[in-house]
Amino acid sequence: MNWQQALRGFRTYLILERGLSQNTIKAYLNDLKALQKFSEKEDCKIALLELIHLEECLKIEIEEGKSKRSIARIVSSWRSFFDYLVYDKALENNPTDLLESPRIGSYLPEVLTTEEIDKIANSIELGSKTGHRDRALFEVLYGCGLRVSELVDLKIDDLFFTEGYIRVIGKGNKQRIIPINDLAIKHIELYKDQMRNHIDVVEAAKAYVFINQKGGRLSRVSVFKWVKLWAEKAGIKKNISPHTFRHSFATHLVRNGADLRIVQEMLGHESILTTEIYTHLDRKHLEQAILKYHPRGSS
Repeated sequence: MNWQQALRGFRTYLILERGLSQNTIKAYLNDLKALQKFSEKEDCKIALLELIHLEECLKIEIEEGKSKRSIARIVSSWRSFFDYLVYDKALENNPTDLLESPRIGSYLPEVLTTEEIDKIANSIELGSKTGHRDRALFEVLYGCGLRVSELVDLKIDDLFFTEGYIRVIGKGNKQRIIPINDLAIKHIELYKDQMRNHIDVVEAAKAYVFINQKGGRLSRVSVFKWVKLWAEKAGIKKNISPHTFRHSFATHLVRNGADLRIVQEMLGHESILTTEIYTHLDRKHLEQAILKYHPRGSS
């Protein structure tokens, strides 16, 4: 089995057996590029790769400046790749079984305060050409906790405003129902009335809620750029992305007493362990409050 055959089979496995999204699959395959390059340079076939080869390849990645978090992700991708080869009976053993991944500690994502959320909302100029669309994008990102891919893939048929929810197709093509608040509904309706209905939408984009000024589908990259622009206009110095609104959505729900299982369902997390990070964020908030306000907090 050569690399082209192995990667093609791995990609099919990730789609059919694991049900992963295209973006996740792309990340897996990207993490395998360094190992493929190393393998071909050393003229070492996949079946002959051993722990010593993997460690040498990782050493090169570390020397090139890859962070601990990036190395940990690469090791995880390699492990999945060799798991597939064992599953497909192309290998008998997984050479990554003894490969150590760097300890990176708990990752606490950046979260916006409610005051910062309001600043961003107020920084979006509704009078501009894309103002109503941008405000609707913002309200859905924060109000529903969507991933950016779910946002750009949202279809008109997924909107159930009378019932008060939207339908989202998430990772692994899994469907979930998310409540949508009145403010988000209001701004989507304004966007449709003030902008979308006045644009000649191309056929490929007609089914989708959010479009660009030329009538085509929105790209994930464009949303990232707009979020950076919103933060800059609002005077927020934090390094934020569309995912920051998702983190903020979940954190604010937990902080205000929402049941963790409900938050898990709305975020589309397969495991409750993934959702539990927001309880850690809430504890951090409480610890900071104690340090600041309790008589013994700063002693």
